[in-house]
Amino acid sequence: MTEILTPGTILWSRYRILDLVGQGGMGAIYQAEDLRLEGRLCAIKEVVPNEDASKEYQEQAQEAFRQEASILARLDHANLPKVSDYFLFNGRNYLVMDFVPGQDLREIIENARHKGEFLAEKQVLTWAEQLLNALEYLHHQEPPVLHRDIKPSNIKLTPNGTIKLVDFGLVKLLQPDDNRTITVLQGRATIQYAPLEQIGGDAGHTDVRSDIYSLGATLFHLLTNQPPADAKSRYLRARNQQSDTSIADINPAVSPQTEQAVLHALGLHPEERPDNIDMFRQELLGNAPIVIRGRVTNGWRFAVWRNRVLIALITALLTLAIILTVAPGISSQENGVAGPPPNPISEVSR
Repeated sequence: MTEILTPGTILWSRYRILDLVGQGGMGAIYQAEDLRLEGRLCAIKEVVPNEDASKEYQEQAQEAFRQEASILARLDHANLPKVSDYFLFNGRNYLVMDFVPGQDLREIIENARHKGEFLAEKQVLTWAEQLLNALEYLHHQEPPVLHRDIKPSNIKLTPNGTIKLVDFGLVKLLQPDDNRTITVLQGRATIQYAPLEQIGGDAGHTDVRSDIYSLGATLFHLLTNQPPADAKSRYLRARNQQSDTSIADINPAVSPQTEQAVLHALGLHPEERPDNIDMFRQELLGNAPIVIRGRVTNGWRFAVWRNRVLIALITALLTLAIILTVAPGISSQENGVAGPPPNPISEVSR
C-alpha cells in the first residue's frame, strides 16, 4: 500500500491537498486547492512507479506518462473533466484535472435499489447520449484515446445535470502499429465492466470496441440495478450453451430496442459488438437494425413493442367481437331454445 499524502501537503508549490478521494494499488486521487487560482478546486491523480521494475522500464514509463498526459491536457469536451497540469514530484507522477462535484452513478443506482425502484429508461438514455458524445470525442483524437475504465463509479452527475466521465485511470493511446506501448496510468479494471480482451492483459488488442463493452455493462447496471456477470463467467456459460440473463427478466419495463442494443455492446468478442460509437448510438437511440453475424436480432420483437398499443387495441376489439358473436347462442341455450324453427321449404324438398 502506498503512503497517503496528508491534508495540508503542498505539491509543486501550487496544490494544497485537502482530502483523499480514492486509493488503489498504483496510487490515489486527492481533492486539492489551487493556490494560484483562488477558489479553484481540482482532483489530483497520483501514479506511483513500480520500484521493482528495471531502470530502463521506469524511464520508458516516465516518457509514456509525459506523452499521455500531454494528450489528455489537450482534450476539451463538456462531458470530460479538463486536465490542466501534470508533473513529477518526489518520484511520483501527478495528473491534475477539474474536480467534478455531484454524485457518481453507482451511488444513484444504490439509492434506487434500496427504494426497490429502477431508474427510468428515458433518464438512463439521456445519460447514455452524453457518454456517447464523450467517447466519440475521445475515439476521434489522433491517435484515438481509449478510456478503458468506464463504470458507474467513474461517471459523475453534476448538480446541473451534466454527465462527466472521470478518472482516466486506464487511459491508453491507441497505436495499432506499436504493441509495445506502455500504459503508465493503467490499473486494474473492475471485472464486471471489462471485456475479455482487457481481462486477458493483452493491452495491445484493446480498441474502441473495448470501451463499447464497458459502456454496455454500465448501461446494463443502470437499467437493472445490478452489474452483468463478468466476461469470463459469461464465456464459460456460452461454452456450456447456457444463456445470459436478459434485461427484461430483471426489469420488464425496458424496451426491446434498448435491451438488444445493450446486449449487442456486451458481445464477448470484439467482432460481436458495434464497430464504433456512432453505430452503437444508432442502435441505442435511433432505429438502426442490430445485425450480429449477418442476422438481424431486433426486427420482429422491436416491431411488436413499437406497435404494442395498436396490437393491444386490435386484440381487445377481436375479443369483444367474439364475445358478442358467441353470447346470443349461449343465452338461447340457457333459455331452452334449441335454435330457429325448421324451414318448411327444406322439409318439403326432402
